[in-house]
Amino acid sequence: MEDSGLSESHLTNLAGSLLWRIGRLSDDGPVTVRVGLASDANMFSELPRMRNSSEAEILEAIEAKDFRVEWVGQIPS
Repeated sequence: MEDSGLSESHLTNLAGSLLWRIGRLSDDGPVTVRVGLASDANMFSELPRMRNSSEAEILEAIEAKDFRVEWVGQIPS
């Protein structure tokens, strides 16, 4: 956390305002984690739909480091 320049209380407040979706855009694509603020929830619907990933797929992707994270909406300052 120290490297991020954010305090623990700021991160705790931010975490309570986040939405996320986890899935794959295609069967052979990486597991994708989309994260954004609840106030930007409508932007999630504008993105291509992802198919759900099973817990086993998610764990396998983490172990293989075959995943990507996308921020949806404006990045809070």
